[in-house]
Amino acid sequence: MAVKSVTHLNFRGDARAALEFYRSVFGGALAVVTYKDAGSVQDPAEADQVMWGQVLADNGFHVMAYDVPSRMPWNQGENSFFLSLRGETAEEVTAYWEKLSEGATVVQPLGPAQWAPLYGMLKDRFGVVWVVDVVSEYNG
Repeated sequence: MAVKSVTHLNFRGDARAALEFYRSVFGGALAVVTYKDAGSVQDPAEADQVMWGQVLADNGFHVMAYDVPSRMPWNQGENSFFLSLRGETAEEVTAYWEKLSEGATVVQPLGPAQWAPLYGMLKDRFGVVWVVDVVSEYNG
């Protein structure tokens, strides 16, 4: 038996837009269940928000997201997590970087690093911080 870890992002009203954006970057299938779909509406203004959603792509990308209801506390925080995207080639990583960087704030431009052929960090337009690199053997 195997387990798999999947990043689950929490938003306040932006989950659908974020999932649609990540699908535009990585491809794959988008699945969304709203609070209305699940029969779990507690605030009519949030009926069409995402109770459960994911993007699952053939290339291995998988992310989940939902909209935290207003009745629950939520704070995106500062540096609470990074989403790490690791690819095998510079071409593959650069293509994803170019798409993710639309509307983003670049923290560290994509370029060679001491530990990887390419490394970069950005905060996308939804406030999610991505660390992107090309996988290499670490000889430390």
